[in-house]
Amino acid sequence: MAETTIESLAAGRTNGQGKTIEVQNPATGEVIASVPALSPEQVAGVVDRARAAQPGWEALGFDGRAKILRRAQKWVIDNADRISRTIVAENGKAYEDAQLAEVSYAAGAFGFWAKKAPKYLADEKIRSSSPFVLGRKLLVRYEPVGVVGVIGPWNYPLTNSFGDCIPALAAGNSAVLKPASLTPLTSLLMAEGLRECGLPEDVFIVVPGGGSVGEALIDAVDFVMFTGSTEVGKKVMERAARTLTPVGLELGGKDPMIVLSDADLERAANAAVHYSMQNGGQTCISIERVYVEEPVYAEFVGKVEEKLRALRQGPPGDPGSVDIGAVTSPPQMDLIDSHVRDAVAKGARAPVGGHKGQGPGDFYEPTLLLDVDHSMECMTEETFGPTLPVMKVADADEALRLANDSPYGLQASVWTKDVAKGERLARRVEAGVCCVNDAQVNYVAFELPMGGWKESGMGVRHGADGIRKYTKKQSILVTRFAPKRDIHMLPYKASTSKLIGRMLKLLYGRGKRD
Repeated sequence: MAETTIESLAAGRTNGQGKTIEVQNPATGEVIASVPALSPEQVAGVVDRARAAQPGWEALGFDGRAKILRRAQKWVIDNADRISRTIVAENGKAYEDAQLAEVSYAAGAFGFWAKKAPKYLADEKIRSSSPFVLGRKLLVRYEPVGVVGVIGPWNYPLTNSFGDCIPALAAGNSAVLKPASLTPLTSLLMAEGLRECGLPEDVFIVVPGGGSVGEALIDAVDFVMFTGSTEVGKKVMERAARTLTPVGLELGGKDPMIVLSDADLERAANAAVHYSMQNGGQTCISIERVYVEEPVYAEFVGKVEEKLRALRQGPPGDPGSVDIGAVTSPPQMDLIDSHVRDAVAKGARAPVGGHKGQGPGDFYEPTLLLDVDHSMECMTEETFGPTLPVMKVADADEALRLANDSPYGLQASVWTKDVAKGERLARRVEAGVCCVNDAQVNYVAFELPMGGWKESGMGVRHGADGIRKYTKKQSILVTRFAPKRDIHMLPYKASTSKLIGRMLKLLYGRGKRD
């Protein structure tokens, strides 16, 4: 993206607590833009504008909204390089990470929700076993909630920020997005793109700002979608409880990988390196810990070590220039380093990496940790960085026990040539998603629900529930004719009581008794 384009998205400084947010490139330390920031007092007025625009957007119907979403899909494809370079500039990730995990996701999502929204939100005809509703028409319909507030993270400024707005818009809602203060430029660029595609005014609004802006947004909207840490997610839920505002939460993960002795070790090692280091390890569903059966542990570790040493890290430039970019958030650098230092102090080894990189940008070396156990933070707490701790286990049962020994349950993977055994093991893993002989690619299968168990979240992205969460259900019962006698209506007679008694015996009296 040209410098003039970045400058056109904004102008100043203060990290969301004053009038402007200064945006830095974490790979260079360079200030690339200054974005006007809203105050908390302004948020309610913004939401009022979105609320006023929503009925007209809903009235376009699925076909009318789909036309604009498909235009947006084409706009994303036509502007793929511009979007990728904006993400790289403000986030510090490699160009390919922006291209594959963000731009391609947005392009796919626009088309998917344009096509599937009418199916997922169509009226549902209901059949009932109750004799009291015989002859009636029963259905469930889905109504947009109104205004959806999205509070996005800094690790995926397109996929997990703006991306959550796409199904909300497809359902007929207006959307107000508060991007992370570190990465507001991508959201502003997408707003520009939607305007070019003919989205009505105020149907999608970006509100840059700090945490207090997010709190004000929670107070004002009809649904809150939040992606971030479990700690902050609990605060979002507490805040939303004040107004009984429903929430969707994708929170932290400590995603395990289980490598059995009959696995394809070359493929498993490639996956371990790629899915732990992709996006600098700053992915909620990144492989964060690996359990390897003892017979193949040494061979697996040897392959992983060789592949890690070959990775190129540095300031991202043109396509193909680096494999791993920068750490986006400066405080995250300290957390990553503290986990590595804690592990080494407790007996772990770091044969690859283990140190902060040289400035001026924020880099942490791709790091392999061996001789680890569950006394170490790197195996129990979310690291969210380019580290890969690998632990030797006796068998699959020990691996499963350790994999489930976590407050998190977002994603996991099992690696074995015996796919039937792999699926049986996957069914015992306590996580919202478990892949067999793969990882993360489930995220691009929009038909599959994606959500966390335990402290990893509430609700799902994708699938039918990924758009239905942005709606209100209404049940409708229609009596098509007036029966001569409704036995469930007053006034009752003795004959009515006898008839009801006979019906109950006929319907339920033949059931088995304890």
